[in-house]
Amino acid sequence: MPTRHIVTAYDEQLNVMHNLVREMGRLAAEQIGNAVAAIADRDTDLAAQVMERDGRIDALEQQVEGQVVRLLALRHPKANDLRVVIAGLRIANNLERIGDFAANVAKRSMTLHSQPEVALARSMLPIGQAVAGMLGDVMRAYDTNDADAALAVRRKDADVDRAYTALFRELLTYMMESPARITACTHLLFAAKNLERIGDHATNIAETLCFRVSGQPLDEERAKGDDTATMTVMPD
Repeated sequence: MPTRHIVTAYDEQLNVMHNLVREMGRLAAEQIGNAVAAIADRDTDLAAQVMERDGRIDALEQQVEGQVVRLLALRHPKANDLRVVIAGLRIANNLERIGDFAANVAKRSMTLHSQPEVALARSMLPIGQAVAGMLGDVMRAYDTNDADAALAVRRKDADVDRAYTALFRELLTYMMESPARITACTHLLFAAKNLERIGDHATNIAETLCFRVSGQPLDEERAKGDDTATMTVMPD
């Protein structure tokens, strides 16, 4: 983390913000794993827990916002200190959205429980594990102020996009082969998209960390592997 300051109270207030962000990251990663498990195992109790716990992440984001306002009002941070504070706010915003997407996946699993089982539901597990891994890695980079580790997370986003595109293609094909599974597969498509968006937000956090360290935006454009917007599947 950034160097300590002469005013001990300032470091204490920064640590409050950092600890809130860390807790948000921990809860968000837990929510991702539980939401994907709820779909793969058709576990409605676990899905309900994910949906209920989403409010904890929302409440933590509000606490981060309050702490940032106090830091800005009382300490008037500048240069690197200002980047640290603003980065904390932006990262908290992204973590809150990750929590929302995990809750959305859980909601889809509730509906899927009433539909015929689709074997492809377990194909959600690798994507869920990938984005949870990205989040874990980027939160460790947050702790160590490691821009290189953050960049490594950013590069992984294209792999998640490609995995999502492959699953999208499989689900479309499966729907054409088995129209009775269209409703279930549609919900799986939405759930998979939510996981892909979690990867995007983990990448946003990585980019924010790079800016926090260097003070400069990244020059290179983010690589993307999501081709679903232009994809068509033709029946045999």
